[in-house]
Amino acid sequence: MDVQAHDDPRKFRSALGSWYSADPVRHTLALTVMSRFLDDPAVSPVMLTVHRDGALHGATFRTPPWPLIVSGLPADAAPAAAAALAGVDPELPGVNGPRELAEAFAAAWAAHTGADVHEAMAGRLYELGDLRPPTVPGRFRLGTEADVALLAGWRRAFQLEALGHDRETDRVEELILRSIARGDALTLWERDGEVVSWANVGAPIDGMSRVGPVYTRPERRGHGYGSAATAAASRWARDAGAAHVLLFTDLANPTSNSIYQKIGYRPVSDTCEIEFTPAP
Repeated sequence: MDVQAHDDPRKFRSALGSWYSADPVRHTLALTVMSRFLDDPAVSPVMLTVHRDGALHGATFRTPPWPLIVSGLPADAAPAAAAALAGVDPELPGVNGPRELAEAFAAAWAAHTGADVHEAMAGRLYELGDLRPPTVPGRFRLGTEADVALLAGWRRAFQLEALGHDRETDRVEELILRSIARGDALTLWERDGEVVSWANVGAPIDGMSRVGPVYTRPERRGHGYGSAATAAASRWARDAGAAHVLLFTDLANPTSNSIYQKIGYRPVSDTCEIEFTPAP
């Protein structure tokens, strides 16, 4: 196999063609990150394509500090990609994608570099079927720039709860402002004038929108506010033209997996994030 490293997002996109957009559900994370961050001047993306017999066989990339996205990298291409990445991205922190592909790459990375690997999160991708909004006291509204400071704190808290660390410490408010500017929706649920829950949802990309993060302030949990905010975000995405409305869950949180199914989400596939610790 021939592995090509790219340093120009435009050439990377040209090499990809419709590799990701042909299946926007499977590649929801890749499409979202490419749209939001691949051309960000503050980011130095790592981009690879894998070719076999002159044809594109796989692709993978990441936007630091986030892990490698491998939804488009077949398992048989993992060893070649790992060998190439060891040269261009030796501090690779981890990998994220469909379980079988993430595990294949993690095994190849460990074999090539001697790194230790451990699973940081077991996840599941869901797609919305028939939306069934819950009956919950309160109301929905769209967030504005006036809500950014509050939501920045919630986004940090979400990262800490999910992964135990925050990858966006220095840019959280900037990223939320950019989200507003590109037309995403900050769907907030209010009760008696107090914002109690937030569900972010992206503007459609290739007919796909993804909900997340979803966060309810700890002292307001257990009342259905997260379900209500998620349902409002999901309806917004449908109204914005998304044919596929998606979200990821943490399988370690049975409550969230249950409530999303109650409002109409159905499992698609299992995912995982695996972190790497360099060999001593």
